[in-house]
Amino acid sequence: MNEIKIFSPATVANVACGFDVLGFCLDSVGDDMVIRKTDKKGIHITKINNFDLPYEAELNVAGVSALAMYDAIDVNFGFEIEIYKNIKPGSGIGSSAASAVGSVFGMNELLGKPFNKIQLTEFAIKGEALASKCEHADNLAPALFGGFTLVKSISPLQILEIPSPDDLYATIIHPQIEIKTSESRAILPKEVPLSDAIAQSANLGSLVHALHTSDYKLISNSLHDVIVEPYRSQLIPHFNEVKLAVLKAGALGTGISGSGPSIFSLSKGEETANKVKDAIEKVYSKTGIDFDIHVSKINVKGVKIIE
Repeated sequence: MNEIKIFSPATVANVACGFDVLGFCLDSVGDDMVIRKTDKKGIHITKINNFDLPYEAELNVAGVSALAMYDAIDVNFGFEIEIYKNIKPGSGIGSSAASAVGSVFGMNELLGKPFNKIQLTEFAIKGEALASKCEHADNLAPALFGGFTLVKSISPLQILEIPSPDDLYATIIHPQIEIKTSESRAILPKEVPLSDAIAQSANLGSLVHALHTSDYKLISNSLHDVIVEPYRSQLIPHFNEVKLAVLKAGALGTGISGSGPSIFSLSKGEETANKVKDAIEKVYSKTGIDFDIHVSKINVKGVKIIE
């Protein structure tokens, strides 16, 4: 096999109480990428659709992760990468992670799968760091493993797969504004009160338990962020209005997707997820801000071959 086409999915990171450690994978939105072997050694990005991103491999997230992997192998050929970008950079649903994951996943398939998913995540982290100015894997892990994942540690890298209840759906609104991950990190406090740390730990622990036991009521009671959301929500227009509307429409809970501006809501069942979608549209249609909305079942497979 000399060429492969893949779907690299969007993801939601942090998931309210799981800042920098928890994430889940979406099914309805993602990037398409083509990876092929070429006689010319090295990594070469040959096509980028939809967004003005650098073609130089060392300046592109997909290229940086691919170079990290290329340095770990000994081959007499190179790789070309085509990126059909459907996730807007800075959207808060793992645009950079999708690029970083897609390139190494595709290369690994063409090489006969010499690397496992943990090793692929380690390569992809290098690309993700280019975008966010730090190494973290809460978007990368669900994109590679699928479903919900928890990053236990970065060094050494340890990723825990968490089961997803069968009837859990996500509704995502992406207001068409850009919030850089590096900028949204700068707004966060360096220290937090002990009481907030305790509350956040309790919410994260109970959310993980609720996902294991398919306890939707406990999921709802756990989706609260007392540390990050109070700061980052100030960067997202009409965040509080959306939150009130989706909870009234029956959502289990809501929060900022990654560093924003996207907002995620989790619901039991597709019917409720669509009611949540309607409630969000009602709020944002009055704002004058362009937006996209996606309703997605949790994607339990992650990145996949499509051709």
